[in-house]
Amino acid sequence: MSEWNGMTYEGKDTILRVVRTEAERMFEMADRPEAWNTPTACTGWETRDVVAHIVDTTEGYFRAFDAARGGAAVPDPHGLAAMSRKVDEAASTLRDIPQIELMARLKSDFQKMQDILQPLSADEWTGLMVTHPYMGPVPAFFYAAGQLMDYGVHSWDLRQGSGKAHGLPGDAADLLVPYMFAIWQGTVKTEEVKEPFTIGIRVTGRNAGDYRVSVSDQGLTYEPGEIESLPAYIEFDAGSLVLTAFGRGNFGTVRGDLDLAERYLNSFFRI
Repeated sequence: MSEWNGMTYEGKDTILRVVRTEAERMFEMADRPEAWNTPTACTGWETRDVVAHIVDTTEGYFRAFDAARGGAAVPDPHGLAAMSRKVDEAASTLRDIPQIELMARLKSDFQKMQDILQPLSADEWTGLMVTHPYMGPVPAFFYAAGQLMDYGVHSWDLRQGSGKAHGLPGDAADLLVPYMFAIWQGTVKTEEVKEPFTIGIRVTGRNAGDYRVSVSDQGLTYEPGEIESLPAYIEFDAGSLVLTAFGRGNFGTVRGDLDLAERYLNSFFRI
């Protein structure tokens, strides 16, 4: 279902539509005066900090696209290990901006980012390389996924802070599935891997599939393939995979060697 794969041009309209839906959900929650100082699932962050983080992140995307199109030099990427610290520092500089002002800035930034992504041609969607501040050069389509991570996962964070039962919307979860292996690649603690191993990951939803994932002190690789002959595999629905990769909780059904599965699940730092 290529229309549900945001890495392809055929999926562009779908992912941008779902990003807008998730953004509107966040706007509705964060616009409420009583929500501004409400804790979220992000440790130490209130709603205002999540909003500040997305403003800072999106405005960084503007600079990245300007540099990509103008050929300007960009700083070396920080790497995902530094991400939590640096985004917290950046968000803290904006947290005291009044709610009305910061929400207006968030909405304006969102529309500007849509206006950057929507006109991209098929060649630009997959071929325009734009330097991400933490991951380095990535295709332009990754920034649509970045917006979906910001608005989809952080909306989950806001709902989690309310203390009410809730879930991750299926459209957002399905679209994010292909990117979660890249998140795992960027967050694996290679220095703690004593022996290489391979485990299976099974995912349901519109981007369903079985993947053989190998971990060593050189990093993590993955490929579609048969998994039931492996010592262990973990089954995820789309939402559980996304929330697990982002370190929001402990999910998944383990088939086979429980110790190996837990070794895998504990091989990452959380962002």
